[in-house]
Amino acid sequence: MKRANIQVYGFVQGVFFRSNTKKIALDLGLKGYARNMPDGSVEIIVEGPKEKIGKLIEFCKKSPGASQVSKVKVKFEKPKNEFDGFEVRH
Repeated sequence: MKRANIQVYGFVQGVFFRSNTKKIALDLGLKGYARNMPDGSVEIIVEGPKEKIGKLIEFCKKSPGASQVSKVKVKFEKPKNEFDGFEVRH
C-alpha cells in the first residue's frame, strides 16, 4: 500500500479532468481525492497498491478528454489510511 501526491499541470480545470480521474481511480479501487488548486493545477492525493497508482499516473499523463497536461509531478509517501473512497473536492 502506497500514498501518492500527484500534481497535474496544464489545461486541466473546467474540462472534467477531476471527474474523469475519479472514475478511473474508482475503477482501480483507489482511495483519495482530486481538487483544483489556485495556480490552475489539479492535486490528487491517492492511496492503494503502487501498480494501480502507476496506472492512474499514466492516465493523467495522457491528457484525458479535453485536458492538455503539460507536466505531472509525483511524490510517494507513507499511507495514512484516511479515505473511505475517492471524491472530487471543491
